[in-house]
Amino acid sequence: MEKRALGRGLSALIPEKEPAFDSDESVLQIPISHIRTNKYQPRTDFNQERLNELINSIKEKGVVQPVLVRKVGEGYELIAGERRLRAVKSLGIDKIPAIVKNVADIDMLEISLIENIQREGLNAIEEARAFEKFITDFNFTQERIAKALGKDRSTIANTIRLLGLPKKIQEYISNDMITAGHAKAILSLPTEAAQIKAADTIIKKGLSVREAEQLTAKKYLNAKDAPARKDQGIVDIEGELQQLFGTRVKIFHGKKRGRIQIEYYSHEDLNRILDIFTPKKP
Repeated sequence: MEKRALGRGLSALIPEKEPAFDSDESVLQIPISHIRTNKYQPRTDFNQERLNELINSIKEKGVVQPVLVRKVGEGYELIAGERRLRAVKSLGIDKIPAIVKNVADIDMLEISLIENIQREGLNAIEEARAFEKFITDFNFTQERIAKALGKDRSTIANTIRLLGLPKKIQEYISNDMITAGHAKAILSLPTEAAQIKAADTIIKKGLSVREAEQLTAKKYLNAKDAPARKDQGIVDIEGELQQLFGTRVKIFHGKKRGRIQIEYYSHEDLNRILDIFTPKKP
């Protein structure tokens, strides 16, 4: 079995220099009909304009770099290179150059994610779903994902939090109508109705991320979106707790008693918050 390439990026499995035909890897001409797509492909939206550019390039120069596949039964499963595969299919070409590698499911997910991030950026929701799959399918921690992909753990956590937004806002992000920065500002709002209204306002007025933060922090919440206005002191404490826990916190303050609600977005996020409550042993 091959040594796992986790954390070393695409260069561990895919040659970086083109063309790849003179490398030590054996390149096979595999029938398109024998290749099935990658079940761990994080990209759900393929930009047609960029795909057309690739189609024209392949029409003129051919496939410069092979796709990467693994053997599955009598056929093959794509590991990396779905845009190239789609382009070749659209041209009616029967075969595509491919390198065959023996890799596990976890490596497939990592390679697909890294390839898409490095070569043609995923949108934030596609990244969040891929990160979540690392956690749910392979029991990764956010720290391990961050190390494998060369990112900060806070970046992983904040991206996964976007999956807590209403589906409508997730679609706005996927369609490049708002950015992940806008979305993170919207996350601070207490209800889905308030979040959607803020997102619509950001789009309608073309607000910057900074303006969106000001909108959600100072101007947006009103009696219609919140059951009751909170004492400024309670609001300030909520803000401090949100900074401490890195997630949305609500305080429900009554005359004699109250409660604090701390939100989390995955098992790993819950464990992260619990670690804050647990004193570290000397």
